[in-house]
Amino acid sequence: MARDRREGLEIKVVDPPAATMSNVSVETSRRQQRASFAEFRPFKLWFPWLVPAIVVANIALFAISMFINNCPKNSPNCSARFLGRFAFQPMKENPLLGPSSYTLERMGALEVSMVVHKHQVWRLFTCIWLHAGVFHVLANMLSLIFIGIRLEQEFGFVRIGMLYMISGFGGSLLSSLFNRAGISVGASGALFGLLGAMLSELLTNWTIYANKFAALLTLIFIIAINLAVGILPHVDNFAHLGGFTSGFLLGFVFLIRPQYGYFNQRNNPRSYGAPSAKSKHKPYQYILWITSLILLIAGYTVGLIVLLQGTDLNKHCSWCHYLSCIPTSLWSCKSHNVYCQSSQIGQQMNLTCIANGRTEMYKLSNDIQSRIEQLCSQLCR
Repeated sequence: MARDRREGLEIKVVDPPAATMSNVSVETSRRQQRASFAEFRPFKLWFPWLVPAIVVANIALFAISMFINNCPKNSPNCSARFLGRFAFQPMKENPLLGPSSYTLERMGALEVSMVVHKHQVWRLFTCIWLHAGVFHVLANMLSLIFIGIRLEQEFGFVRIGMLYMISGFGGSLLSSLFNRAGISVGASGALFGLLGAMLSELLTNWTIYANKFAALLTLIFIIAINLAVGILPHVDNFAHLGGFTSGFLLGFVFLIRPQYGYFNQRNNPRSYGAPSAKSKHKPYQYILWITSLILLIAGYTVGLIVLLQGTDLNKHCSWCHYLSCIPTSLWSCKSHNVYCQSSQIGQQMNLTCIANGRTEMYKLSNDIQSRIEQLCSQLCR
């Protein structure tokens, strides 16, 4: 008891009952716990800058390829390497839609003959930064923005950057093992790698998601639709499949999350410690991590050896070509690549179609080099 004698008042302080003190203590403890969990964020959110940078780089390289394709007629660099044997796809002749195949080849497009005979393995990486047309680059970059930014926010630029590049390499590798003619460009393999990683991330971090089956079915539907588009002609579905498989395995390696109970245990005050300590990862997460890493290393090693030996896997798999294109009454899956041999005789160029043997002489001029693919396409009809 205490007294305050100010202004003649007498105040008595009596200790509250034990039951009341107990209720106050419990309520205070609950409020502290609620405040603690409200501020607790186990997974850090990253600022996404790498994915926008990749988008800008792809658009810039496409603009550069368009400039090279329409470079000034008097520039010697425009025609320095046109003479010789070359292959191209006629659908890329229109400069309004995209650069020519020869321009893309000069900038690093995936051409199997260059990789096998000249050991230009770097084309497996450079081809994912090039695109064949305006719609091609816009579709890929919009997809990258919608998929990649969320992943970078959750997992950071290091893991997403490695996932993007390695998945793109895996897509290029599988493409080069089956697509032996023509060239291949585009970031689709890397994009499918991000989709594959999202699926494996959902599976390996299953316990932290609320609407598990709804998220799984939605993601599988999106993946199935995108892979189905790959059976159309002129679409390199082997790059999609290779990128998706690589990303699916890489997701178990790069996107593994500690279980939520581990963070919950670390956040609780020591007086409220759990009776048994939670491990950081579950056993199945370790098993998937090790298995995926072994499959990736083995697959890439064997694939590179087979590719550099010049082996055409279509000869060992009679049905695999249906994975890239299924012929119907609406379209054909036959290759439209044409090949020509050119030689210079004085001020004239001799052009010979390899397919039908037709030969034509053309007078050399400033614009002949920019029209050589179109002339070859007409000659081989």
